[in-house]
Amino acid sequence: MTGPAGCRPAGFLVAAPASGSGKTTTTLALLRYLRDTGRRVSSIKVGPDYIDPAFHAAASGRACFNVDAWAMRPETLEATLALAGRDADLIVGEGVMGLFDGAVATDVRGFAAGSTASLAVLLGWPVVLVVDCRGMGASLAALLRGFAEHRAEVVLGAVVLNAVASDRHEALLRAACREAGLPVLAVLRRDGRLARPSRHLGLVQAGEDPALEVFLDHAAGALGGTLDADVLQALPRPVRGIAAEAADLEPERHRPLVRPLTPLGQHIAVARDLAFSFTYPLVLEGWRAAGAEISFFSPLAGEGPAPQADAAYLPGGYPELHGAALAASSGFAAGMQALVARGGIVYGECGGYMALGRFLEDKDGTRHPMLGLLPLDSSFREPRRRLGYRRAELLAEGPLGPAGTGYRAHEFHYASAQGCAGAQGAAEQALFRFTNAAGEDPGLAGLRVGRVMGSFLHLIDREPEPAAALSG
Repeated sequence: MTGPAGCRPAGFLVAAPASGSGKTTTTLALLRYLRDTGRRVSSIKVGPDYIDPAFHAAASGRACFNVDAWAMRPETLEATLALAGRDADLIVGEGVMGLFDGAVATDVRGFAAGSTASLAVLLGWPVVLVVDCRGMGASLAALLRGFAEHRAEVVLGAVVLNAVASDRHEALLRAACREAGLPVLAVLRRDGRLARPSRHLGLVQAGEDPALEVFLDHAAGALGGTLDADVLQALPRPVRGIAAEAADLEPERHRPLVRPLTPLGQHIAVARDLAFSFTYPLVLEGWRAAGAEISFFSPLAGEGPAPQADAAYLPGGYPELHGAALAASSGFAAGMQALVARGGIVYGECGGYMALGRFLEDKDGTRHPMLGLLPLDSSFREPRRRLGYRRAELLAEGPLGPAGTGYRAHEFHYASAQGCAGAQGAAEQALFRFTNAAGEDPGLAGLRVGRVMGSFLHLIDREPEPAAALSG
């Protein structure tokens, strides 16, 4: 737990040997259980994820912040933890993929960059390992020893046994944990009510699930019935200082000390509904800290940016699932056109970028007219996944910064695009030059026409080192 003002927030990370082991369910169950038992618990999500944080927020009642050791500068990590820890007794962090999985590039400690293991060492937090125990008994001891001994700097604090079949199965697994020298935090039995519907980016969005509260309460009860309070009490550790000059982590601070993205304007209208929901809370907090006013509007509800807005941000999401509704949203189109006509700035990422284009073709081949503010046609008819971290460099001065400004970003989409700068080689209209995390596969990304711009990249933070290296 955090102590008096000025103490660093304490927490631990929930990780797993592999994706699909149950770490999200475990994290949500923990958050709801702790909230219901009177703890002021907040959460972080490791890596560039938009779906899970919304579930975290529903479970805890507090905003969840993404933390990314590859994409964020040290001072940004400090600021994020300050926000997550304000007025909280405890921070529970959910990892990404398997414990040691991350980008191809390695960090200074030799971990996969952006991995949960890397962040655990950086923060000084222990790891709760969630293991899917289907088809496993005594062999669990070998698995746990392997994870505990693979890198001694990563401290395994406890185990959650998931998908346990019976009392006898649980007894075998607990014996294996004792043999490996690791305590059991909780046990989750096999239970169809703990399964959630999924989509290609992960779970179906929290806002689309009318049974979410029932699920969260059931998960909390299932986990709470077996949770070892003594093991839980021993887990949290205060976060270490990360930046060279450690930021103020007093929990009462309400504004981050750094700004990941330059504010687009003085009044930024942000699209927010089921079609446009992929927004990093830290970006909005950073804009507010810089003095910008933030308002929200729903394109699906026929709304456009506020008349007083001088900029609009269309974040990522699932516009392909709402193509007909967006095409019919005359209020959205009129509001965006009015903003552009009065000289406003428009910036779109991924789904928002597609909405700025001319047409969006869904998986059935139906073409839906979009805003027509950029010469871009997007299609899901032949989906092809593009996934990974990116280093991006602005090609021209604009609202996102001077030419050469570098950003760390992430790309994850299935859409193909025609008319974008990278496809046609129109370098004068491209928004970014980019490489992957390893500095390979250089290319161009996005489009810019006047004060309207966008790309498939989700910007996370400024590049900590000069971006000039991207040009080489």
